[in-house]
Amino acid sequence: MPFEVKEGEPLTQRVGVRFTEKEKAKLQKLADDAGLTVSELVRRITFGRKLITDLEEQHIRELNRLGGLLKKLYLQSGGVNAAESARVLRRIYAVIDEQANRASIR
Repeated sequence: MPFEVKEGEPLTQRVGVRFTEKEKAKLQKLADDAGLTVSELVRRITFGRKLITDLEEQHIRELNRLGGLLKKLYLQSGGVNAAESARVLRRIYAVIDEQANRASIR
């Protein structure tokens, strides 16, 4: 009986790979940071799927929150400092896009 099913297919095959202690620790840290098991991390890396760590998700949420607050201030002020507000909002959303679209493997 398979341990897990992915995309409708049972995970029945195993691959044995040897690592140094440091490599294994780094792999485990990457998996922990991404909120994944080591197996899922390796599958995602191997098949080119995106990895967003829990920390990156927190950053994206915080940037969205800050962008929302800036937009609220802009609307409440009647558009005072419109050019500066727009510039900052564009930069916030550019950083969000960068974070969301890059792989987290270093």
